[in-house]
Amino acid sequence: MAQSKSVVITGVSTGIGHAATKVLLGQGFHVFGSVRKTADGERLKAEFGEAFTPLIFDVVDEAAVRAGARQVEAALGGKTLAGLVNNAGIAVAGPLLYLPVEEFRHQLEVNLTGVLNATQAFAPLLGAGGERVSQPGRIVNISSVGGRNANPFMGPYCTTKFGLEGFSESLRRELLPFGVDVVVVAPGAVATPIWDKAEQVDVARYANTPYAKALERMRGFMLSLGKSGLPPERIGETIATALTAPAPKVRYVISPSPMQVLMTEILPKRTIDKATGKRLGLI
Repeated sequence: MAQSKSVVITGVSTGIGHAATKVLLGQGFHVFGSVRKTADGERLKAEFGEAFTPLIFDVVDEAAVRAGARQVEAALGGKTLAGLVNNAGIAVAGPLLYLPVEEFRHQLEVNLTGVLNATQAFAPLLGAGGERVSQPGRIVNISSVGGRNANPFMGPYCTTKFGLEGFSESLRRELLPFGVDVVVVAPGAVATPIWDKAEQVDVARYANTPYAKALERMRGFMLSLGKSGLPPERIGETIATALTAPAPKVRYVISPSPMQVLMTEILPKRTIDKATGKRLGLI
C-alpha cells in the first residue's frame, strides 16, 4: 500500500530518474517508477525496498502506460497522487540534412508522445478533472538547457526539448481549473549514462558529408560534458523542490556551467551561432 505521499517517475532504471527516486524516498514519498524491463524493476525493488513499486511499461506503449496508471490507482486507494515526473527519454544525434527520418520520428515518439501518454494516463490521479477532493498533485517535466539553446547535431533531441517547453506551458494553463501545477526542470550537463552513449554514436555513416570533422569534435565535446556534469542527485533534489515548494517556479535551470545558462538566457542568438560555429569548425 502506498504511503501518504506518492509520486510516479518515468524512466528510473538509471540516471536522473534513479537519482530522483532515491531523493524522494528519503523525503518520505512512495515512488512508483517505470522501467521497460522486468529485471530492472526487480533490481530496483531489491535496492529501494517497500517504498518503491516498479511499473513495467515503455512510455510509447499507450495501453501499457494506462495499465500502469490503473495499478497506481488501485494502490492509492482513493488518495490523490502527489506528483508525476515525466523523465523517460532518449537522445538521438546526427545532422538533420542526413539523419534517417525514422530515427527522428522515434525521437519524437519517445520524448514527446511518451510524455503525452503518461500525462493523459496519470493526470486524473493528480486531481485533473476535479473528481478528487484532496490537495491536487503536480507534474514535473524534465527538459534541458537544450530546450532553449540547440546545439548542432543534437537537433532531434533539442527539437523534443523545445517542444516539451511549449507542451508544459500549454498544459500548465489548461490545468488551472484543477489546481494541478506544471513545473519544468531544465538541467545542463549531468553525469548520467545518456552522455556515455555519445561514444556509441556512429559518425562514420556521415563521413562523406560536409560535417565529418565537426561531428567528431561534437562527440568529444559531449563526452567531456558528461565527465564534468552535475551528479544526478542534484537534479533529484531540484525535482523534489519542484514537487514540494509552496510556490514553485515555473522553470528551474540547473547547470554546472554559468556560461551555459548565460548562453541560453541572455546572449543574442547570432553571437551564439558564431561561437558554436568556430568551436566546431563549421565556420
